[in-house]
Amino acid sequence: MSNDSPSHGRRRIRLARGVSPWLAPAVAASAVSAAMARRSRGWAVAAVPLTALAGAMVWFFRDPDRQPGDGLVLSPADGVVQSIDPQPDGRTRVAIFMSPLDVHVNRAPLDGTVTSIRHVAGGYRPAFNKDSDQNERVVWHFATALGDIELVQIAGAVARRIMPYLGEGAKVEQGQRIGLIRFGSRVDIYLPAGTTPAVTVGQRTTAGVTRVDHG
Repeated sequence: MSNDSPSHGRRRIRLARGVSPWLAPAVAASAVSAAMARRSRGWAVAAVPLTALAGAMVWFFRDPDRQPGDGLVLSPADGVVQSIDPQPDGRTRVAIFMSPLDVHVNRAPLDGTVTSIRHVAGGYRPAFNKDSDQNERVVWHFATALGDIELVQIAGAVARRIMPYLGEGAKVEQGQRIGLIRFGSRVDIYLPAGTTPAVTVGQRTTAGVTRVDHG
């Protein structure tokens, strides 16, 4: 957890749930190579990239604690606003692209109840591709004070696993962690008709902090 430790005075990195299958092998390989490096030059050479990989995995799977921002609808993802598109039914889709450098834990945009979670099979195009909305994805619906809110977690070219943390019927609070997408990907949120986006294309967002509506 990213709290200061009273015993050591150092900040610890909180890791996202469900990362063990990816992180554990990298850390184990790094530890073994470091231990063997004293006996063999070959192991010493291997230890450098393996240790770098383990460090990169820890950074990628970080999950910092956050204080929710002010706003009716908050960003569900860290990243950059890729597009803002009016929909035929009057809603507005805000698409947020997450690079491998962003935190990949997604958060509830507002208080509500999970009414459905649907997995949709699809491809693995790069998340910045205009056709990536046909990728492997998980479609969420929340019953909220604004009515039904749709949220879509989209896998990218590298991401091959979307992990919801909640089930249908779960009560959520604004800014609560709802799931994880492993590696680069995208999250779309559909703002209800009559709601004006408060973000612009190219703007960086922080999950659970950045306001995405003007009310």
